[in-house]
Amino acid sequence: MSSFQIRIASDELTFSASHFMIFEDGQCERLHGHTYRVSTEVSGPLNAGGYVVDFLAVHEALKSILADLDHRTLLPMQHAALRVTCRGDVAEASLADRCWTFPADDCQLLPVANTTTELLAQHVGRCLLTSLTALGVDSIERLRVTIDEGDGFSAICELR
Repeated sequence: MSSFQIRIASDELTFSASHFMIFEDGQCERLHGHTYRVSTEVSGPLNAGGYVVDFLAVHEALKSILADLDHRTLLPMQHAALRVTCRGDVAEASLADRCWTFPADDCQLLPVANTTTELLAQHVGRCLLTSLTALGVDSIERLRVTIDEGDGFSAICELR
């Protein structure tokens, strides 16, 4: 029995963003940034054409997802203690005695509990599955997203 998987990794699959991580004890990192490198692996059966999924379709979908994150401040919307409000052109985030104010257009509000690399990988993976499903790709057995935040520190999320 054969199993098949494709891997997409290119110099174009990067995004630069600022974030802060909130630790279990409620402490918060300083706002800082990374240039994230993203790759993905897609596993599934071969289609009638003899391939799992079109490399270019995955690559373009991933580039589009990353473009929404690029040069933004990433704010988690599902953290229990962080409050994020948007009023007109301004986004405000507050956590205990800390408060940040940003131009709203410079922020990306994410449906995650924290902006850890692990949860960013899950978010990108879910968006990629949605994009591929919209393209009619419904035979994916496993999707794996790896995000490297620099210096060899990577997080991996497998979906499905």
